[in-house]
Amino acid sequence: MVIEFAIYFLAAFFEILGCYSFWMVFKLEKSSFWLFLGVISLILFAYLLTKINLEFAGRAYAIYGGIYIISSLAWLFFVEKQAFNKWDIIGSLVVFTGICIILFGNQKAISNI
Repeated sequence: MVIEFAIYFLAAFFEILGCYSFWMVFKLEKSSFWLFLGVISLILFAYLLTKINLEFAGRAYAIYGGIYIISSLAWLFFVEKQAFNKWDIIGSLVVFTGICIILFGNQKAISNI
């Protein structure tokens, strides 16, 4: 389970880095070198999601969506140096609850089969 979450968070890092690289080129007018980094990062992101040990891609992506939101807020804080507000925290708690429901609820359903 810990390895699964590590893969999810690593995938989120590469997706955010990849998208942020494009942001830097097109919004912040940085060097086009960032596009190369962005493409490589997005390839790594997609590859990592294939390493998740779930039977259905849609369920893996649903769980990942929540991880992505939490990771994006971490990026906001650590990279962009912006503080969280109460809505960021409340939203993260709601998302984390959803992740747990999807992940653990389906594990119980699978073990009952």
